[in-house]
Amino acid sequence: MVELLSRKGAQTALATTDLVKADECIVVVDDSPEVVLLLSHYLAKLGLTVLQAGTTRELYILLETRKIALILLDIGLPDRDGSEILEDLVNNYQDLGIIMVTGSFDLQTALDCLRRGADDYLTKPVTMDQFTHTVQTTLKKRRLAIDNRTFQQELEATNTRMQFLHQLNQKMNSAYLGTVELNGILQAILVGITSDEGLRFNRAFLALFNETGETLQGRIAIGPSNREDAGRVWLSIKERNLHLTDIIAHLRSDYQEGDFEVNRIVQSLQIPETDSSHILIKAASKRKSILVLGGKDGEEPVSRQLLDILGEDTFVVVPLYSPSRSLGVIVVDNFITGKPITADDINSLEIFASQASLAIEHSHLYEDMLQKIDELEIVSQELEHSKDLLVEAEKYSAIGHMSAQLAHAIRNPITSIGGTARLLARKSHDPYTINFLNIITKEAEKIETTLEDLFNFVQDNTLVLTTQHVNALLRRCVIAFYPMMKKANVHYDIILPEDDPVVQIDADRIKLALIHLIRNAIEAMPNGGNLKVQASKKDDTLHISIADTGIGISPTALPHVADPFFTTKVYGTGMGLTLVQQILSLHRGSLQLRPHADCGTIATISLPLGISTLPES
Repeated sequence: MVELLSRKGAQTALATTDLVKADECIVVVDDSPEVVLLLSHYLAKLGLTVLQAGTTRELYILLETRKIALILLDIGLPDRDGSEILEDLVNNYQDLGIIMVTGSFDLQTALDCLRRGADDYLTKPVTMDQFTHTVQTTLKKRRLAIDNRTFQQELEATNTRMQFLHQLNQKMNSAYLGTVELNGILQAILVGITSDEGLRFNRAFLALFNETGETLQGRIAIGPSNREDAGRVWLSIKERNLHLTDIIAHLRSDYQEGDFEVNRIVQSLQIPETDSSHILIKAASKRKSILVLGGKDGEEPVSRQLLDILGEDTFVVVPLYSPSRSLGVIVVDNFITGKPITADDINSLEIFASQASLAIEHSHLYEDMLQKIDELEIVSQELEHSKDLLVEAEKYSAIGHMSAQLAHAIRNPITSIGGTARLLARKSHDPYTINFLNIITKEAEKIETTLEDLFNFVQDNTLVLTTQHVNALLRRCVIAFYPMMKKANVHYDIILPEDDPVVQIDADRIKLALIHLIRNAIEAMPNGGNLKVQASKKDDTLHISIADTGIGISPTALPHVADPFFTTKVYGTGMGLTLVQQILSLHRGSLQLRPHADCGTIATISLPLGISTLPES
């Protein structure tokens, strides 16, 4: 029995000590040394720290100097009635547990004590079990009351914080919707972080990854450089009664002149994406906020260079990201006030950053959309121009070559007729016959002259030379087929030299040649494929290759593809490559067609890079 009670007591003692903090004590207030000794012994067995007071004065001294969790208060004290003390304790010490102790049981007295705020009531003498149960119950009740009040305060604080963030998000939404320009959005983000109506940080720095995602670059910052600047800025805002929306609407007004220093700081940040140990890259890649305290991330020291740049060793780094990519980071600190950065501050900043990330991504999408619209306008213009140019060139080429062949076919018999008539006229002596032969000779000469003029017309070799940038010309030619490539599921790649070559060419004719070759390449890929257009320089020659992954050209057809009227297509005149060769010949260039290593065809144009490509007379 004793052993069982001992074990029960050990378990009870463990549970009881969990109900009070290590620095909290229990006070026994009684003028009887025997009672004080007994109750103190019971409490000690429960593992509790016990203090003793024989008078009211001693009790109040302990209340002022020690942390008291529970008082066992005798009703009949020599210097003051316990009931009066109870009322004072209940009114002034709300976290105090009170058990009234008396030598005689009086139900009315017990009820009166409970009504006045006592937690329980004990009658002397007390047993260990009864005492233990009462003490534990009172301490549990006290702990629940304290926890409940703490949770209530936290709940109210959280609710207040959420209302604040909701109002801030509404204001920021209005700011974000008011502009789609990236710099305007970035400035609005930093104002929201540092303003008095916002998150109230002293300084904020924002860095974004570049277009390739290879480098994290400092973009913009806001905040004072010293206490004097901070006081001037805050006083100016207060005097002018500026609210968050006013500050965002006047981002470039005079109260932001002090931001020059912090912008100099942020623009010095250039961190390669491969530097995974850097605190900013780590936060961005892991998409996790990092609090730096005293220059350390936990136990790991932060880059000395970054600390020197910021001039501060305590700050928080919050990532900015969209579902598809990391956008950058926000770095904030309390450089001026030195106010500690709490978990609530970080949580609010993360909520704010998620909304800011959406605004930044929206701005990127808007810029991409504008770029696509510009490209589509260029495509539309180029397509319209190229369509008319191509149709007219095809017609002109077909008519020209037909006329040339007809001129050649007719000129031979006419020359024979004229020559024979002249020969007969010299041998004949009959004036009547000679007269008819002379008529034949003159008319044959007229026909020969007409045919010569026609031949010269269709063989027009006049070039209108202008200086052209090769890269821009190739981009325009390829983008003119954007709708056609998209419909045919053809992906294109343009590889251009960094030093944009400049040539003197007849732009319309060279463009026509390129359009013929690009269109042929796309039409050779009816089930989709890859089109690769590449320009390069070697010595004094410009090489432009157009490679496709299409059906290719058979070895038997390859030698004849440039012949007039030769085609392997169901439709077409078969004059396209003939025209291309003529245009390149006029520019002292050449065309080479060869099979691709895997599949398809590679067409290579070679043009001289001299001052003039006009052929010599």
